[in-house]
Amino acid sequence: MPAEVRTLPVPEGLEGERVDAALARMFGFSRTKAAELAGEGKVLLDGSAVGKSDRVPGGAWLEVTMPEPAQPVQVVAEPVEGMEIVHDDADVVVVLKPVGVAAHPSPGWSGPTVIGGLAAAGYAISTSGAAERQGIVHRLDVGTSGLMAVAKSERAYTLLKRQFRERTVDKRYHALVQGHPDPLSGTIDAPVGRHPQHDYKWAVTADGKPSVTHYDLIEAFRAASLLDVKLETGRTHQIRVHMSAHRHPCVGDLTYGADPKLAARLKLQRQWLHAVQLGFEHPADGRWVTYESDYPEDLRRALDRVRAESA
Repeated sequence: MPAEVRTLPVPEGLEGERVDAALARMFGFSRTKAAELAGEGKVLLDGSAVGKSDRVPGGAWLEVTMPEPAQPVQVVAEPVEGMEIVHDDADVVVVLKPVGVAAHPSPGWSGPTVIGGLAAAGYAISTSGAAERQGIVHRLDVGTSGLMAVAKSERAYTLLKRQFRERTVDKRYHALVQGHPDPLSGTIDAPVGRHPQHDYKWAVTADGKPSVTHYDLIEAFRAASLLDVKLETGRTHQIRVHMSAHRHPCVGDLTYGADPKLAARLKLQRQWLHAVQLGFEHPADGRWVTYESDYPEDLRRALDRVRAESA
């Protein structure tokens, strides 16, 4: 079957947008997929191929060879080593997600997932949301460990999603960052969007989504600072991007500019970032509940090493 080609004018309201951003808004697929299509020469403006970062003029004729329909991602019931159940009731299960585990299945990811681990353990979760993301009300990066809440009932899914959307959830992380932030406690208010050159990264960009990170110093060391971080928004890689933009990347976060020598010295294989506390109104009765988590072994050992170096 020949590939579908869509031809239509660029809406005036999108004039000046990047090609990948305009395609994402016009057709509903991700900016990553839009960038792939442009890179493959499948996006034409007034008959000429354009790149993902080119700007679209209003009224120009856009011709796009549409991608093949994505195959549905299957949830594989697979036990997840090291994943702990912190709390469980009829509405919510709170898990301690280990590093190296995704929240849910996605194209290109073949590793373990929280959803797969819960399925393997016999947990029934909410059927709301896309099939591969049922019950998921928020996520943690694969390389970030810590607390995650998963909705078990439909009511819980609706109410928890609303709390995350309205920013009433208390999400706290501890991050070990390089150097000493100035000021030692503060707020980073900077929009986060796709990195203009690297699709696998995010960055502070003028056209990004509003993103606010509050941080407070817990302990200062010779080479690093341990911070308590509260997220007001929940953008992908937000803490990692904001701290990197602030010139104090998370220790071990080589993707966002961390010193590989320091990471090697501390025997750290990932970013030092852990979701230590999660608080929200319980969907059953509205009472405020809070869950806490200790550091996993790899982060604790790295912290002990950096503390010993400062003695």
